[in-house]
Amino acid sequence: MESTLSFDRGSHAPQSSPVGTSPARVPIADDKAMLRAAAELTRDLIAPRPGLYWADMVGSALLGYAALAVAVTAASTGVIVVASVVAVLALYRALLFIHEVSHMKHSALPRFREGWNALVGVPLLTPAFMYEGVHNLHHAKTRYGTADDPEYLPLALMKPWTLPVFILVSALAPLGLLIRFAILSPLSWVIPGLRKIVVERYSALAINPQFRRRMPEGEALVRFNRTDAAASIWAIALVAMVATGVIPVRGFAIGFAIGSAVAVLNQVRTLVAHLWENEGEQMTVTAQYLDSVNVPPPALLPGLWAPVGLRYHALHHLLPSLPYHALGEAHRRISAALTPDSPYHKASYKGLPGLVAKIGLSTMRRGK
Repeated sequence: MESTLSFDRGSHAPQSSPVGTSPARVPIADDKAMLRAAAELTRDLIAPRPGLYWADMVGSALLGYAALAVAVTAASTGVIVVASVVAVLALYRALLFIHEVSHMKHSALPRFREGWNALVGVPLLTPAFMYEGVHNLHHAKTRYGTADDPEYLPLALMKPWTLPVFILVSALAPLGLLIRFAILSPLSWVIPGLRKIVVERYSALAINPQFRRRMPEGEALVRFNRTDAAASIWAIALVAMVATGVIPVRGFAIGFAIGSAVAVLNQVRTLVAHLWENEGEQMTVTAQYLDSVNVPPPALLPGLWAPVGLRYHALHHLLPSLPYHALGEAHRRISAALTPDSPYHKASYKGLPGLVAKIGLSTMRRGK
């Protein structure tokens, strides 16, 4: 859901400049050898594997719901903790298939979007329309890193306090989603003018508070309204079941905590998905790649906090149409083919702590 943080894009100018503005940045030209190698070496990897998509998504969701059920019904604190951790990781993985849904050619994976919405998107109040029609703008060559990018803020150049706030505010995501679907959506059908506001401002997983999504049209609008209604019915039913005691308050609180943990984990992943060093100018594809992050093997933990191929986020910006299961092989091929001085290797990092420290130190140097 769109962040309500009013981070000011104009507040990050380094104080070391004599006039309070950033020193001129040297534009990064496109490395044609890297771009050509990336395209040529991965042409045979473009086809998605439907069986893997369905098995991975459905298996992750079912494991997550089973662990959630154990967590909300168990009496032992130890069992609750273990089950909650499993639920967070499994539901997080299932939820991140929204990223694949926003990129895929639906003819190659028939009904996957509908299946994902039914099993994950609607129950977790994060239907596919929250990303479709939004995330593709982040990949537009002329929008990435600019004020028109819904998923970009120059976090590394902002005030140091913005990073912990950026992470902690995400813990309120389950509450925000309940308000969006149980209150705002139903009201928007009967209050003139509110529908436009709800669609523009509260129907996108965006971090840029200035972003306003366009009203869907045609078939997309029909699908948007249908899915929105389904999520609203479920949200209202959930609130009603808690209010009437069908779902115990204790169980709801545990579920809410699991949802908050999923949102925080995703926000941490978002924090280290890019270096966030662009100040609004248009960037070449190579510059966009270098502002993004790969965390390849031998590190193991990124498979948990950046699943479904998102540990190769920089590579994804080079080849956004590659399915998630092909990114590891694509990375191995490109890494082996390019010389050590290629910019391709400069987007790879060892792990989460170093990335958080890098961005944090940048805010302290440049955002004071």
